[in-house]
Amino acid sequence: MLKKWQILPRPDAEFIDKFPEINNLTLQLLYSRGLKTQKEIDEFLSPNYDTQVFDPYLFKGMEKAVNRLLEAIKKHEKILVYGDYDADGVCSTTIIYLTLKSLGLDVDTYIPFRESEGYGLNKKIVHTFIKQKYNLIITVDCGISNIEEIALLKENGIDVIITDHHQEPPKRPEAVAIINPSLKDSGYPFSGLCGAGVAYKFVQAVVHKLHETNTPVKLPDGFEKWLLDLVAIATVGDIVPLISENRVFVKYGLIVLEKSKNIGIKKLIETVNNKSGKIDTTYIGWRIVPRINAAGRIEHASLAFNLLVAKSEEEAQKMTEILEENNKNRQKITENILNKALAQVEEISDEDKILFVMGEKWTAGVVGLVAGRISDKFHRPTLAISNEGDRYVGSGRSIPGFNITDALKECKEYLFRFGGHSQACGFTVVGDENFDKFKKRMTELAGEKLAGVELAPQLEIEAEVKLSEINWELWEDLEKFEPYGEGNEKPLFVAYNLNVDSVQTVGNDGKHLRVMVSQDGGKTHKLIGFSFGEWCVKLKIGDKIDIVFELDINEWNGNRELQLKIVDLKLSEK
Repeated sequence: MLKKWQILPRPDAEFIDKFPEINNLTLQLLYSRGLKTQKEIDEFLSPNYDTQVFDPYLFKGMEKAVNRLLEAIKKHEKILVYGDYDADGVCSTTIIYLTLKSLGLDVDTYIPFRESEGYGLNKKIVHTFIKQKYNLIITVDCGISNIEEIALLKENGIDVIITDHHQEPPKRPEAVAIINPSLKDSGYPFSGLCGAGVAYKFVQAVVHKLHETNTPVKLPDGFEKWLLDLVAIATVGDIVPLISENRVFVKYGLIVLEKSKNIGIKKLIETVNNKSGKIDTTYIGWRIVPRINAAGRIEHASLAFNLLVAKSEEEAQKMTEILEENNKNRQKITENILNKALAQVEEISDEDKILFVMGEKWTAGVVGLVAGRISDKFHRPTLAISNEGDRYVGSGRSIPGFNITDALKECKEYLFRFGGHSQACGFTVVGDENFDKFKKRMTELAGEKLAGVELAPQLEIEAEVKLSEINWELWEDLEKFEPYGEGNEKPLFVAYNLNVDSVQTVGNDGKHLRVMVSQDGGKTHKLIGFSFGEWCVKLKIGDKIDIVFELDINEWNGNRELQLKIVDLKLSEK
């Protein structure tokens, strides 16, 4: 599908005059990120943990949550941490578990099985917890929608502390305390935390309270900061905005990752290929997160949890090898299901505002990935569904302008369970009639919300650049904007009328493209286009092309060179 190239608005004269010492391209990046004052610019370019991390007690429920935990410490109560099976949930579970174990508490963990239990608490497992006589359950990255399950726990004398970040349901569970920045009255100034970010705020609050009270149980100074590697992995993996507090957490989390004390994380980094040698958000998102997620997608997320709490090199090595194999299996299964799904949407029209793909007994752990790939390809909200009999389990991915979880709320009468964010969701429908009504209503909602919207993917481009402007000084300026991620995407630039000096495919299967280009008789630059191999037969020496690109570094044998990574490509018209 052809992409729309949209160059972002240029800074106004007042903004340019305010910062005469900053070059034009850097000014453009600051302006397009909404950074208009010196204070905002300084805080963005130089995140500071001591001054930019918010007080955890701004959460209205935090005082109650911490006091309830202190009571559990005093009474030596039996505690359970209930998590989720994705990277955010596993890291959240690990953060709370390691903290409570460091306090010498009797603590267990439970992560549900994606295939048979689904997301969040379920009544069957709640009855098990009642029999096991837990006193306190702390949910992480889930719980906000589990009204009936938490009511049942309360009836049986089990207190629940909810730490979550998902959207607020029409009615809240009756927990001892709810810590969730998405609540309208949370009291917290930043709503973009992931589940691990919320868990971390709870730990921060606990550490603070222990230091100011006479409790005999203490944690060493700086204890919580060593958990920032887990927060960084989860924040990147859950694709929450890398702004405000999240940016601080990831900036410092990357530093901790370089010297992590976590045996499992260290072993994973040793094992997983890292061509650039640099631990950044790209490495987290493409190398670490998929392997942690693979546990819950293929087998059980406890594999990833066991890696993150491993106490020996041998144990960590074993878990890493299993996760690596799971990830390979996940890739094969995803490609197989994706091909089947794409066959269902070969031709779409302007009338198709939302896409449905479905297969019998598709692996539930990968349907979200399939939905994401199709949504990206066709730029439409997509629901990928696995059905078995009259039970339908699906995941959805969306586009700007269509809040897919809000849409699910309007279909709640047909849903057995659901949850998610504005751009991603999960749901279960029981009954063929319910499913038909659900599909019809979602189609109507998408038609209403996206009426008149041109459903074509759009590339937001920072600025046009000349090849002569691409140098190491520009690269150093761009490095100041790291870490990149959601809400602070790696900058895209456009260059027009580049002369093709050579063209070839690269990679074992010829899927990738390498082009040498020049502009206005200047020096030659290398372009690399991953999955652009088909262009090799379309281009010939002497052609003129326009490209949208990211500036990248190619490193080999100790050498470094700047290269342009193609994001989109077309023949020049002018």
